[in-house]
Amino acid sequence: MLLTKYTHACVRLEQDGRVLVLDPGVFSESATALAGADAVLITHEHADHYDGDALTTALAESAELIVYAPAGVARDLRVRAPGHDGQILDAAPGDTFTAAGFAVQCFGGQHAVIHPTMPIVANVGYLIDDDVYHPGDALTVPDGVSVGTLLVPVHAPWSKVSEVVDFVVSVRAPQAFQIHDGLLNEQGLAFTESHIARIGGRHGVTFRHLHTGQSVEI
Repeated sequence: MLLTKYTHACVRLEQDGRVLVLDPGVFSESATALAGADAVLITHEHADHYDGDALTTALAESAELIVYAPAGVARDLRVRAPGHDGQILDAAPGDTFTAAGFAVQCFGGQHAVIHPTMPIVANVGYLIDDDVYHPGDALTVPDGVSVGTLLVPVHAPWSKVSEVVDFVVSVRAPQAFQIHDGLLNEQGLAFTESHIARIGGRHGVTFRHLHTGQSVEI
């Protein structure tokens, strides 16, 4: 499986000519990430994970594209893209389905708390082919499964470094790569990633940084 990292939280998975994209947001190169995509998974409604305009265009360009998202996101996309209801499906914690030939399991339920005065929205984390886990904006450890490749939200308004490190240690995936890194400059990112790599390494996790547009075989 080929994994390509895009800016912030977006990744593209390719295998045997099939393409699955997760969280193409407004910080990401959404049009590039979505080119030729067979299916898209959205974790939650925030714009850095859900570029509604880009997805509306992608649906208009491909009658075969399927988008899976929490109910609120799916509802918004149906309004944006009338006539494409059959291509937009709800996803919720506990669901299992096949998207673009990839086996998908759903975990989580809620976005992490940003501030008590701000409403909490739905958030679905996705485990792909019993290997790649994208948690969206929550540090939910998926229960009853083993993760091979963890996508780590390294920085967010709702997290701190110690929580991110504990998440990596708890999941204990053999390999991990960063996501949700669009709000840090190079110095801040290097500082945060050094803690994740150092402490995660003590627990058998090999953490690697991927540059925007970089691909890796997993």
